Amino acid sequence: MGPGAALLRPLVWCLLVLPLPVAPSTAVPSPAAALATGSDEATTGPQPEGFPGTASTAGVPSPTPDTSQGPTGETPASGPSPSAGSPVDTPGPSPASTAGPTVAPRPGPWPQPVTDVATLCVCDLLVDQCDVNCCCDPVCTNADFSLFTACSVPVVTGDSQLCSQQEALYSMDTSAYPPERTYRLVDKVNPSVFCVQTVNYKAALSFQPPEIPTPENFDSLLQSYGGITFSTETDLTSSVESETWRAANAGETRYEYRDPIETADGFLWLPAPLFFSQCTDSNPAGFLIDQAVKCNRMLKADECTTIPALSMEFYTNTSILPVPKSSGRVNVTIQSITVQTLQGLRTRLESSAMFFPTSDGQACHNVVLEARLLVTFTEAGKITAVAASLVLGTVDVTDGFIQQSFEIRFIQENTRPVALSGNPGYVVGLPIKAGFRSPGSGIIQTAAEDGQLTMLKSTPAQDCLAAEGKRTPVLFGYNMMSGCQLRITQDADCRLLAPALLSVLKGQNFPDCVASFGNSEPQNGLDWVQIVYNGSRPSGCEIPVRFEILVEWTKYGSLLNPQARLTGVTVTVVTAALPQGNSGSERTIPILSSVTFVDASAAAEPGYRSRPTVEAKLPFDFFFPFV
Repeated sequence: MGPGAALLRPLVWCLLVLPLPVAPSTAVPSPAAALATGSDEATTGPQPEGFPGTASTAGVPSPTPDTSQGPTGETPASGPSPSAGSPVDTPGPSPASTAGPTVAPRPGPWPQPVTDVATLCVCDLLVDQCDVNCCCDPVCTNADFSLFTACSVPVVTGDSQLCSQQEALYSMDTSAYPPERTYRLVDKVNPSVFCVQTVNYKAALSFQPPEIPTPENFDSLLQSYGGITFSTETDLTSSVESETWRAANAGETRYEYRDPIETADGFLWLPAPLFFSQCTDSNPAGFLIDQAVKCNRMLKADECTTIPALSMEFYTNTSILPVPKSSGRVNVTIQSITVQTLQGLRTRLESSAMFFPTSDGQACHNVVLEARLLVTFTEAGKITAVAASLVLGTVDVTDGFIQQSFEIRFIQENTRPVALSGNPGYVVGLPIKAGFRSPGSGIIQTAAEDGQLTMLKSTPAQDCLAAEGKRTPVLFGYNMMSGCQLRITQDADCRLLAPALLSVLKGQNFPDCVASFGNSEPQNGLDWVQIVYNGSRPSGCEIPVRFEILVEWTKYGSLLNPQARLTGVTVTVVTAALPQGNSGSERTIPILSSVTFVDASAAAEPGYRSRPTVEAKLPFDFFFPFV
């Protein structure tokens, strides 16, 4: 560098340390106060040292909207009118103000945002100091804004998932001298189809800092969070109560799906597993939500009589409201009580008296091991009856824990449910669902045993003609065989024996279709497979000697969790000529019935996606000037 540069360096340092011109009598409002809507007074924000304007200024004219700033619904940049000789005053907000701009009404029936974007500033990192190029920093003054080159965060928005939200737009007007910061509020409509229309849980949109333990609040925190879980049962109960109260005030006189079932003293609670399968007793029972859970409970010898969930009174001594906020009561009736010994032997009691847990130091007696509730409701959403089935047992306290099972089911009044054989695929050991196809009305399914897919059941007498009506259900995955003995004499008539034997083998109402899945609905006819009969018509009189049922099934769905699906059922009737016996003698013919399951699944083949094609498009002037 030359000598001229050495002479200019002190001059540059002198220019940098010169004080900036500041208007001595102009108040500087804060952007938080200027942008806030609906407030009657503005508060004075913190001021950096060396800048005046900490007092409110009276007589400042109200700002007027400028329609050229943006579309309808936007708030133009506004602020105190600049005074003569004050080059640092800008139309934007400043740390103190007496009144904020009037925000135009929001168009459309949109919910008000939970967070005021005018008070948000993601670039405000320094405490009580102005961040460089942070146009939303409430500490920055107009003098600071005049030194900014651009806004580091030009757009500040709230929750992007809302259907409608406000945005604060910040920019620098470099054409003015000195440069000014401008801002405006606009309403933005979310173009996404999946957006949040109403925010009814405001606490979810902000992070609540945890309370720091101190010697003064340690006991209260230990009482709230000293259990197995950190769930706040009080908050859950209050939120549920408020929702139910709103529903009652809105004229709701019925239970809806997932509504918590109310009792005379709160809600119907059922234990449920939580972390490490530990039981928690704060699980509300929802209307029409079937639950079947198992959980483990830590147990000590002195806790047999102190834990409420171990006593049958916890599940039976309650009154359920038929409808929310109703004055009626539905008492829980005890349907059955089963007692289990320490070795696992169960005995059903005839009495429905109340049994309470007892302890002898080594074992706990009359402890609830299983609890099942059956809730009966009407089509109008009203609970009419609740039945409880309990299993009480004796447990050894030296184990340290017990396993409990809880189940709740819902059944509509005056209806008989049809049990499923899987969901969706068949489960090994469950019966095959069958029915009758009726033109125009789908599948007719009955819960009676003779309406299902059944086969001949063997009897000790082994007499075919006496075995009519003895049936056993066909269970998925089990190859089964049964039979009987037909005793014939010389005067036996083939024309009478043939239909009688066929009726014994088929049953009284043999179905004509079966469900392809364990949860197939009767109204969905495409989910039912027609039964095919395979056989030839005999030339003369022959009697059936074998009745064979072939069930083909395949693995359906993902390889990680395949589901069993029936693809076909074939019935084959094998006949034979009636043998002729000697005069006065009796002959015996074996008659057999069998069921065979065949896995028709194709071998799994790995599948790969096709190689992606590269569609490279060159710009139109790529070969210029050659082409």
